[in-house]
Amino acid sequence: MKSSIYVEFSEKQIAENELVAAAKRIWVDNGHKASELKSLQLYIKPEDNTVYCVFNQDIEEKFTLD
Repeated sequence: MKSSIYVEFSEKQIAENELVAAAKRIWVDNGHKASELKSLQLYIKPEDNTVYCVFNQDIEEKFTLD
């Protein structure tokens, strides 16, 4: 089975894979190796235009939705 998740808000739409890719870029841009990423939780808060990330159940970051 294939599934897709989309978040829609303020006449915008963003796919799950785009959110994950953006979070992974943050991980690598912060000096980590991609292979070191073992888990990723994303908390999407459309009313704040923000995605909160938890990497490896420890490191927290956030980014804005585009």
